[in-house]
This record gives sequence, structure tokens and C-alpha cells, in this order.
Amino acid sequence: MTTPLPADHAVRLERARLSLDGLSVGDAFGGQFFFPGVHARCFPARTTPPGLWNYTDDTEMALAIVEVLTRHGGIDQYDLATSFARRYSLDMYRGYGAMAHLILSAIADGTPWRNVSYAAFGGEGSMGNGSAMRVAPLGAYFADDLDRVASEARLSAEVTHAHAEGLAGGIAAAVAAATAWRLRGQRGEGRLLAAVLEKTPPGPTRERLAFAGELPPETPAQEVGRLVGNGSRVTGPDTVPFTVWVADRYLHDYAGALWATVSAGGDVDTTCAIVGGIVVLATGAESIPSDWLEAREELK
Repeated sequence: MTTPLPADHAVRLERARLSLDGLSVGDAFGGQFFFPGVHARCFPARTTPPGLWNYTDDTEMALAIVEVLTRHGGIDQYDLATSFARRYSLDMYRGYGAMAHLILSAIADGTPWRNVSYAAFGGEGSMGNGSAMRVAPLGAYFADDLDRVASEARLSAEVTHAHAEGLAGGIAAAVAAATAWRLRGQRGEGRLLAAVLEKTPPGPTRERLAFAGELPPETPAQEVGRLVGNGSRVTGPDTVPFTVWVADRYLHDYAGALWATVSAGGDVDTTCAIVGGIVVLATGAESIPSDWLEAREELK
């Protein structure tokens, strides 16, 4: 039996698409800093990187989540796995990691997603940051119910990231997005980080979130990235605590949040995607610089 869509489905999707814009612009913006010379030319003066900004697998997978939310009003794991695999097969050169290639190609070939996800990394499952990089629109869709955010984020993560820390990273990023919507027009002042900490399951991701929350608010983002991780290890614990700290610290400033994220280096397209998808829910569509939105490749 098909579950009826919620009465406010259209309103929820509007929030999800706002988050998707913030995420995809962040993803495409951050990705420019992998090109030689861009950081040296653009970062010191905070000038917009030139040219067309292509988005990466972060946005591809977020688009799949929004598709599934549109159809079901929640996460149908089998449809999500199919959507991930279909998008991967249509364009596999979006920066997918090695394990993502293995998982998504196997699903595309007909292997059940549960078999593939739980078999990754010798049966431990993936604890990569992929579950977090794509999930902000889900947090936006369910922003009125943080318990539902956490449960749906867990479902979305499990399709590809079955490790406990893969699940935790997806939950934390989704709760951050939902909380940003609840705090829209305000500053984070530790409240966003505290809400995320409350809903994140025990483990290294939560421990690093707690550590980040104890840092002095004036700590530079670059130093926070050094202390808790900047995504360079491409894991949830190494990525999510930093991005939640940045989102909390810069909840009032979309562009400032992304420049702060870039300052820490690391997996900068993914960290910017996570931060962008969260912060835009507090700052609104008008906070995305118009030239950044125009530079981002059109979403497909």
C-alpha cells in the first residue's frame, strides 16, 4: 500500500530544494579550490573563482534523495538505491570514491543494496562522509520533527554507509539542517551544535562534536579543522564535526561560512556541500551570491 504524502508536502519540498541549492552551490564552489592556482588567486581577496562550476557526486546523490522524497514523502530505501545507481550509471565521472564505485556499480548490476552496503570494508560497512554530504535536503524536509529527521537520515545512510559512524554522520548532518531551519534568521551561538550533539549516536563522531563544542567561539576555522578533522580522511568522524561547527559559527552568513570552510582545506567540495546545505536554511535563498548561483552548473 502506498503511504499518502503529507498534507504540507509542497512546503516541505520547497525547503528541501532550498537546501539543495545551498548544498550544490557549496559543492561546486568548494570543488574549484582543487584546481591549481585558484586558492592563491581567489582566497586571499575572497574573489569568485572564474568559469563554470561543475558539481560532484555530493550533489548527484542529494538530487536522488530529493527525487525519492518527492515520490514518497520519506526514504524508501529500495527506490533510493535504484536512484543512486541510475544517476551513477548515467555519469560516473562526478568524483565518486573508490568504494562508492564498487557499491553503486554492484547495485546497478542488480545486487541488493543491503548485501553490498553491509559487505563493504570486509563486512564493517562504510564510515565515509558520503552519507553526510548529501543529506541536508532530508533534514529540511522533516525539519518540524527532529526524531523523524534522525530515523529517516539513518535509512538514507544505510543504503551505502552501514558502519555505525556512517550512520552517525548522516544523522548529525540531517539534524543540523533541520535545526538551521528552526533557527532561521538567527545566529547559532552553540544551539545548533548542541541540538546535533543530542541526536547523534555515541561514538567518534559524537565525541568530536562534543570536543568542537568546547572550543572557544573565536577559534579560527582553520584551527578547528586541524583539531577535529577537515575531511581529508574522507570519513564521517573526520568531516562532520568540523562542518557542524562552521554551520553553527556562521549560521547567519552563507558566503562567510563557505569561505571559512575553504580555509581549512581537506575534502573541500564535500565540507562546503555539507555547510552550504545547512546554512542556507537559516539565511534563505537570497543569501547565496547571485554570481555563485549563476556559475554553478545547472542541476539535472
